[in-house]
Amino acid sequence: MSRLSLSFALAAAMAVPAQAADTWVVDPSHSEASFRIRHLVSNVAGRFNEFAGTIHVDQENPSASSVSFEIEAASIDTGNEQRDGHLRSADFFDVEKHPQISFESTSVEPRGDDLYHVTGNLTMHGVTKQVTLPVRYLGSMTGMGGRKAAGFEIETTLDRKDYGIEWNRVLDEGGVVLGDEVRVRIAIEAGPPQEPQG
Repeated sequence: MSRLSLSFALAAAMAVPAQAADTWVVDPSHSEASFRIRHLVSNVAGRFNEFAGTIHVDQENPSASSVSFEIEAASIDTGNEQRDGHLRSADFFDVEKHPQISFESTSVEPRGDDLYHVTGNLTMHGVTKQVTLPVRYLGSMTGMGGRKAAGFEIETTLDRKDYGIEWNRVLDEGGVVLGDEVRVRIAIEAGPPQEPQG
């Protein structure tokens, strides 16, 4: 139901300013990959609890930077165990056959005012599509313990049917249970790689 894509998506870190580190990793404890989809007359929210990403930054040429981001599809969480089990099944994400949702960047284009259009390949449910994500850079700073952090945010809308996720049910009174469009939000806090413990 969601295309994060994760959203998948984090790719904006590629455009991090010159004072930032050359490599950033996603801090999942301070990040979020969430979505909303229409159900009958309301919007149901969900999230993925397990994801990881690495961003390599070319400070002199941001368009040459790159990012990889992966979401564990089985970590979907809508706050309802029965519904989450259905979402993991072959009707939706089919997590046994397609355990991961991934994004691999191909280009990044500065658009001004800390906004970047990040293009890449989003793979979900065994289908790969090229998408362009509007990514906003939220700034960077040094936090507790002297560790640097940078923030990024992505909001976009995707069509689940583009990825072969087509389950639905027609209601007796007309209309269907689920909408096709999924609103995706990915909020990222990233930092330098942790030093290995000796």
